Amino acid sequence: MTLTWNRILSGLLAIIYIAGAFVTGGGEGGFKVLLFVILPLACIWFGEAMGGYTGQSGSIGITAPSPGLFVCIAGWILLILPLLFILL
Repeated sequence: MTLTWNRILSGLLAIIYIAGAFVTGGGEGGFKVLLFVILPLACIWFGEAMGGYTGQSGSIGITAPSPGLFVCIAGWILLILPLLFILL
């Protein structure tokens, strides 16, 4: 596993989110933000592996793999959304 700029920047942003939530909301707030950032970080860090998944996912089936780049972009969108809500 190599550290790319995607992994470094997303990890730093996730740490900032978690630290900010811990300072303002205590341990419970920090834990909730930690649970939120797990999925976007997984999409950014392991986009190729997550995009290659096919099979049953809950009540729907995934019939074709997704390009890893699209999974990574979706992870970035999810990770940046809270920042947009804070700024706006």
